[in-house]
Formats: sequence, C-alpha cells, structure tokens
Amino acid sequence: MPDTAARTLRVAPLFALLPFLRPYAKRWALAFLALLTSAGATLALPVAFKYLIDRGFASGDRTHIDRYFIALFIVSLILAAATALRFYWVSWLGERVTADLRRAVYDHVMRMSPQFFETTQTGEVLSRLTTDTTLIQTVVGTSLSLGLRNVLLAVGGIAMLVTTSPVLSGYIIATLVVVVAPIVIFGRRVRRLSRASQDKIANASALAGEVLNAMPTVQSYTQETYEAKRFGSAVELAFDTALTRIRARASLTAVVIVFVFAAVVFVLWLGAQAVLAGQMTAGQLSQFILYAVFTAGAVGAVAEVWGDLQRAAGATERLLQLLAARSPVEEAGTTVPLPAHGDGIRFHDVSFSYPSRPGIAALSGFSLDVRPGEHVALVGPSGAGKTTLFQLLLRFYEPQSGDILINGVSTNQVSLASLRKAIGVVLQESVIFSGSVLDNIRYGMPDATLAQVQRAAEMAAAAGFIAELPQGYDTFLGERGVRLSGGQRQRLAIARAILKNPPILLLDEATSALDAASERLVQTALDNAALNRTTLVIAHRLATVQQADRIVVLDQGRIVAQGRHTELLQSSPLYAQLAALQFGELHGKSVERDVLRAHVGFQ
Repeated sequence: MPDTAARTLRVAPLFALLPFLRPYAKRWALAFLALLTSAGATLALPVAFKYLIDRGFASGDRTHIDRYFIALFIVSLILAAATALRFYWVSWLGERVTADLRRAVYDHVMRMSPQFFETTQTGEVLSRLTTDTTLIQTVVGTSLSLGLRNVLLAVGGIAMLVTTSPVLSGYIIATLVVVVAPIVIFGRRVRRLSRASQDKIANASALAGEVLNAMPTVQSYTQETYEAKRFGSAVELAFDTALTRIRARASLTAVVIVFVFAAVVFVLWLGAQAVLAGQMTAGQLSQFILYAVFTAGAVGAVAEVWGDLQRAAGATERLLQLLAARSPVEEAGTTVPLPAHGDGIRFHDVSFSYPSRPGIAALSGFSLDVRPGEHVALVGPSGAGKTTLFQLLLRFYEPQSGDILINGVSTNQVSLASLRKAIGVVLQESVIFSGSVLDNIRYGMPDATLAQVQRAAEMAAAAGFIAELPQGYDTFLGERGVRLSGGQRQRLAIARAILKNPPILLLDEATSALDAASERLVQTALDNAALNRTTLVIAHRLATVQQADRIVVLDQGRIVAQGRHTELLQSSPLYAQLAALQFGELHGKSVERDVLRAHVGFQ
C-alpha cells in the first residue's frame, strides 16, 4: 500500500465520529466562530505592539501611547470573551458527543447474543466504554479545538510574517518544513503504542472485574495474594507500555521545540542585523518576533495535539470494533405477530453446536411437541441439552439446522422483543440487580402496582422475608443481591416471572437453592403459576417434577424416553438410575431397592 494511502487509513477511524458530530452542527458553527474571533484577536496583538513602538514611543506623544494601550486592552477583552465562549461550546460538545458515543456502544452491546460474550470479556467492554471514550472526549472537547486554533494561528502567523518581511519569512517557512518530518514519524509510533496501552488497560480491567465478581471463591481458597499479584502484573505491563508511549511523545515534543526555536532564534538574529542596517524599524522587528513566537508555539501545540489525535484514533478503532460486531441472532427483515393461540411449542429436527465447541453436538436431530398449557419436565444428566433448549427457544442462539415454532410460527420470523415478552424465565443462577426489592420484582413489568407485586411475592413464598427487611419492598439489595441468601434471591426471581404473567414459562432448577420447607411452598406456587400456561421445567431433583404432565428424558442431545414418572421407572433405564440415586437417599432403602430392581431389569 502506498505511504499516502497508509496515512489516510491511520486517520480514517476519526472520521467515524462524524455521525456523532453532525447533529450539533449549529453549536460547532458557534464554537468555530468563537475560535476564529479568538485567533483573529491574538493575531491583532503584534500589530498593536508595532504601532505602539513606531508611532507611540518613537514620537514620544503620550496621546498616541495611551490610545494604543487602550486598543491593546480592547483586543484582550475580545480575546478573553471569545476564548471563554470557545471553551464552553467545545467542552459542551465534547461531553455531549462522548455521552452519545457511550450510549450507542452500550445499546449495541446490549443487543449482542451470548455468543459475543463467549469471546469478549465484560471488563474489556467496560474499559472501551470508559477509558477509550474519555480519550475521545479529550480530543473533541479540548485537543481538537486547540489544534484548530493553533492551525489558524500558524497559518495566520505565517501570512503576517510574509507581510512583515518576505525575506525573513522565507527562512522561517523553510525551517518549519523540517519540523513536519519528526511529527509524522513519531506520530505513527505514538498511535501504535497508544492502542497497545489501551489494550493492556482493558486486560487489567477485565481481570479485575472477573476476580471482584468471584470474591467469595477467591477468599475461600485464600488466593487473595495470588490474585493481587496477577492484577499487579497486568497493571505493571500496562504501565510499561504507557511509559514507552510517553517516551515517544516526549521525544516528539522535544524535537519539535528544539527545531522550531532554533529556526526562530536564527531568523531573529537576521532581523536584528536588518534593524541595525536600517532595513527594518524596531516596531516591525517586534511585530515579526511576536508572529514568529506565535507561529512557533502554534506548530509546537499542533505537535502535542497530533499525539492526542493518534491516541484518539486508536481508541476510536477499538470502539468501532464493538460497533462493527454483528450478532449472529438478528431480526428478520419482515416480522409477523406471535399468535396468542395455536398448537403450542414445536422443536422440529433441531441440531445445534455451541460456537465455542463446534465439534460437539449439544442437540442432534431433536424433535419435541409441547401442547398449549402442558407442563413438561426435562430431565437427564448434565450436558444432555436441557438448558440449550431454553437458549434456543429464547433465540439466544440460532440452531444450525431444524426449526422452532410457537403456535405454528417460526421463532426466527417473530421479533425478538415480542418473542421474549411471551416467555417468563427463572434460571438456576438467579440474577438480582442493585436496586430495591420492588425494582427487582417489577423488572419484567415496570408499570405493575404495589398490590400486584405483593401478590407475586406471596405466590413465590417471598412475602415473609420481604416484610422482615428494614424498608420492606423499598430495601436496597446491594450489587447482585449480596444482602440476600441464595434461596431469597431465587424466590425474588420466581416472583419476577410470576408478575410478568407470560403464556410460556421456563424454569431452570427454579427451586435448587431453597430449603425443604420453602421448596414445598414455592413448588406449590409454581404449580399454580403453571396452570393454563405452557411450562417447561428443567430439574435434576425428580421429586419436583413427579406431577408434570409429561417427563422428557434427554441424553447427549436426544430424547431417549418420555412419559409419566411411574411409566419411566419401568421403561427408561436412565430415568430409573437417576431416580434410584435420588429417591434412595430421600426415602430410604426400600424405595431404592424397588427402583434399582426396575432398573436392573434392563441391564
């Protein structure tokens, strides 16, 4: 690729910010007007000094001197007002654009399927949402404005230098060209190092997020020192990478300053010779010196801003990677409404492998019909494909082959929102958000009344412990519900699903964290909630599914048997084995002996 094209590609990521800048064109116009005014006022100062020296001090007329000092003061007032307005508008734009960018990235990530999070750590996403957007905020809200201002000062300064003394300006321009080379060379390296630095910071953030979410496990295994050292190593690696970037940028700054001021000093020496020879006035030399200083300072500032732009380009690339990621589960081009009535749920010849395990079939040629209002229990050993059925039904993943229909309509023809609104879920690992009890139960139905929430809590056997909390339903539960026991968290999740009142209910080990007394209460509530709705239950504890309309036994992604509890004890060796392991422990040796006798008949 030609070098020019390569440079274009390096700047290209910043142009991706244009859609976020475009809605605020009027404010950008105001900021640019203030920028032009402040740059113009700055460039007017040397002219005022020239007349002050040549017409004021040279003539000795106090009236002229006072007049030019008043002019200088007025110019300074204009400069102050324009600079303040520029700072306000540009800072406002920086904050606004950054907020919009964060929302856009977060909204996009929220719509990604679980497959995305199999390969992307949440800590890395958070780093891009915070650290990377902060870099972009610095550029949009500060550096870009300063860069434009200094470009204007540099261009205007060079124009005024040529006007003041074409000969001396030729020397200045020739020497300034030499400064461009180190800016380009070092700028490329700064950008590469900036991206590497942000990657290392993201890795450290991801590590910290993973460990902090697993503190009980870390502490129970006394691995605090090990994890602290691991995080320390990640932080030191990020520091070393950042230090390399800082050195490169410091070198760039030093080289630019030396080159610029060496050129200025040399040209000013030539100007002093011209004044002594009577070829220039003292005022013209003063004006030329000020413009030379302005131009040199502007070029140095542009070099600083260029480093910020390189870092922002790296950050923008990382954010663009998130925005460019596409979920494998996407809305159909044309969606159809999900029928309220029909022939229930149908899995037709479904085969599926997880993207992270493409060679292992989670489901293979799986077919199952669930009638409307039927209560179906899914049992089988771990890895049989039970949870996979739930994830496919919710369209967290797409099957590689086959189809899933609800009331005769394929789920991939229905909008994701309408599909998931029709399904209530209680997972084995109950998710509680850092809000109040009321907020958590209302999560699936935000406009529910307090009476509706209380009724759902009663059905989930949660009303009793909620009443004992300090503020009842207004009690703040802490991050991930750390103030509650596992059983209490699970009952809140059940209340949330009951309140949503969906036509389809999915229960994944919904009572696994409950004690025997609470389990009986919640199981009765779940049985009541399952009335007149299609219910799929995953259970390893067979005592909770004996009353199901049908029990489906899965093994290695296939159905190996189905029927009622008593039927399966006689017809399914796998179910008999699972029952023997559980009921023998729960009810004594006599039951275990009977079940084992039924099982042995198939050996």
